[in-house]
Amino acid sequence: MSNPPLKILSFGAGAIGTYIGGSLALDGHEVIFVERPNIAETLNAHGLRLDLSLDSRRNTSATDLIPAADLVFADSLEKALDYGPFDIALFALKSYDTESALEGIAPLAEKMPPVLCLQNGVDNEPAIAEILGPENVIAGTVTSAIGRRDAGDIVLEKLRGIGIANEHPIAERLAKAMNAAFLNAKLYERAADMKWSKMLTNLVGNATSAILDMSPAELFASNDIYAFEMKMLHETLDVMDAQSIGVVNLPGTPVKALALAAKGPVWLRPLAAKKLGGGRGGKMPSFHIDLHSGRGKSEVDYLNGAVVRAGKNAKVPTPINALLNYTLLAMTNAEIPLEDYAKKVDKLLGQV
Repeated sequence: MSNPPLKILSFGAGAIGTYIGGSLALDGHEVIFVERPNIAETLNAHGLRLDLSLDSRRNTSATDLIPAADLVFADSLEKALDYGPFDIALFALKSYDTESALEGIAPLAEKMPPVLCLQNGVDNEPAIAEILGPENVIAGTVTSAIGRRDAGDIVLEKLRGIGIANEHPIAERLAKAMNAAFLNAKLYERAADMKWSKMLTNLVGNATSAILDMSPAELFASNDIYAFEMKMLHETLDVMDAQSIGVVNLPGTPVKALALAAKGPVWLRPLAAKKLGGGRGGKMPSFHIDLHSGRGKSEVDYLNGAVVRAGKNAKVPTPINALLNYTLLAMTNAEIPLEDYAKKVDKLLGQV
């Protein structure tokens, strides 16, 4: 390690926090996790388990075990901050948990380090900036696929990488540290380009899968659903254009090809449909998992809803995003029964 080790505060030991925080800890950085008391107690007993064998550069077929003695798992932010000062905080919560997390951060804002926001959507960085100031917020994104087996127990399912906006003095040092830890970090000069490009990849096949209770492979086997999804992406691209936000490729993720498919010629459709339908393997999209687990929360308003709000401000119509956002929120809140739309393609598409 050429630079001094970083001192890192990780909000949570979920899939992303465990993967990034654990990988950095394996490379000699000091990582303190803040978790709910019951989870912190479990992690203090068992430590972290990271199955990173997919990455051949690590030269291992075994699961990396990081004993609890080598880490700190605090059961409150106040206790975690006692281990500071920190160089950086990793913030990778679900977007619907941001507000409650910020309520806990606000009284301790003066002790907080800069925050690397790795959440989906485009609304979280501004919300964090209201508490910490925009100069202390770094936009980030994760394109690698991480499976969570249990608290502090993850498996690397698809290695792609991490995007970091190069808009803070620590960004370059952070990217170098992540690359030394095999995380495939890349710096981006424009945060909005990076975050909106990631949102394009999160939007495709997500809300529609949850509403219709269909897998991505089932969705994109249908020409009608394919056309519907591409129109939804086209709306999003129009909103981006209206804000002078560009499409950029992300680590391991050819977003420009997705944008080309959305606006592109008919001959691209079979190739794009095959790629989109099989891109997740057998894994269902996050909106489907959240809806059908009955947890009563969804990130749809932070993705499709964000497109609708930005479209309204830019006077760009977004009828498909609005339909998906309204319908999935209503289903999440038990205002529309799940069976009302299950496999009923014509019912959903007929509303546009």
